[in-house]
Amino acid sequence: MPGEWAALEPKLFIRLDRTDREPLRSQLENALREAIRAGRLAAGDRLPSSRELARALGVSRGLAQECYAQLQAEGFLSARTGSGTRVASGAHQPPAAPAVTAPAPALAVDFRPWVPDLGSFPRQDWTWSVREVGRTAPAAAFGYGDPRGARELRETLSGYLRRVRGVVTDPESIVICTGFVQGLNLLLGVLARSGVKRIALEDPGQHARVGRWALEAVPVAVDGRGIDVQALAATDVGAVVLTPAHQWPTGALLGPDRRQALVEWADKRDATIIEDDYDAEFRYDREPVGALQGLAPERVAALGTVSKSLAPTLRLGWIVCPPQLIDAVAEEKDLTDRGSPGLDQLALARLIDSGRFDRHLRRMRALYAARREVLIDALARHAPEVQLRGLAAGFHAVAHLPEGLDEATIVQAARQRSVGLYPMSDFRANGSAHPPQLVLGFGNVSNPAIERGIAAIGDLLRTS
Repeated sequence: MPGEWAALEPKLFIRLDRTDREPLRSQLENALREAIRAGRLAAGDRLPSSRELARALGVSRGLAQECYAQLQAEGFLSARTGSGTRVASGAHQPPAAPAVTAPAPALAVDFRPWVPDLGSFPRQDWTWSVREVGRTAPAAAFGYGDPRGARELRETLSGYLRRVRGVVTDPESIVICTGFVQGLNLLLGVLARSGVKRIALEDPGQHARVGRWALEAVPVAVDGRGIDVQALAATDVGAVVLTPAHQWPTGALLGPDRRQALVEWADKRDATIIEDDYDAEFRYDREPVGALQGLAPERVAALGTVSKSLAPTLRLGWIVCPPQLIDAVAEEKDLTDRGSPGLDQLALARLIDSGRFDRHLRRMRALYAARREVLIDALARHAPEVQLRGLAAGFHAVAHLPEGLDEATIVQAARQRSVGLYPMSDFRANGSAHPPQLVLGFGNVSNPAIERGIAAIGDLLRTS
């Protein structure tokens, strides 16, 4: 039952420090709040009268009354004639005991496929760029700015994408966003409001969250030459999301005949193609293939980011919009967050304009190419039955396992050996584990770690 407090017994354990600069009334209010929040005073407990409290603490009765009145106004206390002052019901709800879960063991080697080399972020170049922006940016740069993004970055990206990716664009067609996920969500929101009901996704591929827009996701098969356009044409979707330069996760390059067929499909259906132009900077077998957007700028919305080329933490990306979508996407961005961080946009523009970004990419291309060779060599020695595919670009590969091996069993056994592996079934729409494959990332794994990791699990990838 609630305690009846005729005096200060049991003690409230309130201590007032008259040497403290905080007023005595504030000290008393904070002490009572803390006693209620901590559960030392339970709902229904009766507090001393203001006269008794004032006498015990050596303060004026008026101060005690003001304190009680303030806590009543905040809902911590209640007062009724003949019942005194009590802790209000609901003033303290004991927190539920947190579920105790054992922390996941740290992995000695983690072949996580979508992470770049975080240790190679160009800290000095980025610091130089930020310093230059802070030194030279006009006062207007510190305002809200254009929700489409800083004009300087949009101009820089327009020139860069035309030069490097063959994109047809200008500064007015670009909206800066916080990365692929936000860029995709902005486009999906606009398309859903324009009447699109279903959207095609590559299978295997990324599982975009389209449910929030009441869109139905339709998986379309991918083979060694990219998305099956005939299978796509058999659906009634109004848009498709795909990765033509380096299909995620198979690594397939969308062939020229399928590119043409895809554009013809979009024209015939009045559909939108959303191109995720990731990994295009890191191609090893030949010069990077141009963006699909260059074939049909009126049909393709191209998404790009610096999450792989620099680091995910920057949260900077862009959408190259078809003419009919640019205004709606810009408005959607404005309603979402009023624009991405302005100074970081200016810093990225300065980094690209200075040539330091290109220099960084050349260095990273050589680094990933070397790690790719280490992975190929390690698997050839420790698991010769495994066939690697999807190595032409990026920093992940697909390991085709011998028939009879089970993805889940291998992943679990590798974890017991402190090695992180990732099954292809995670990226298939139906979760199928056949044929058995692993997606091996080597972007954030050093050469010695690649060798150690494959050596540790090599026997799991063999049938004998």
